[in-house]
Amino acid sequence: MATIIVLDDVADAAIMIKRMLSRQGHVVEAFTEEEQALDFVRENTVDLAILDMKLLKMTGVEVLEEIRKISPGTRAIMLTGYPTLETARQALALGAKEYCIKPIDRDELEAKVAKVLSE
Repeated sequence: MATIIVLDDVADAAIMIKRMLSRQGHVVEAFTEEEQALDFVRENTVDLAILDMKLLKMTGVEVLEEIRKISPGTRAIMLTGYPTLETARQALALGAKEYCIKPIDRDELEAKVAKVLSE
């Protein structure tokens, strides 16, 4: 299965996604701090990054830009509770494969993760 990171400024949200995807057999690391997530990507092979658009110090788009520099092959799914056309465009321009709107629907997220990992 895949190695996945989840980065969300709300710890409960990150943990919930970690539990969901761990049940699918994935190795999932959950983070609330941008630098910790980026350090993990620097030190490990990460297949998929699930990133919230609104974070504490950076935006999800900025984190995705950094991940692209460190690990160009890491795929991404963006999460947001505040969807806008502009954020969707930014995320997709950086190579995010999917976009999920909060609150997260388990079936939708699992389907999108499976789709992105199969590409």
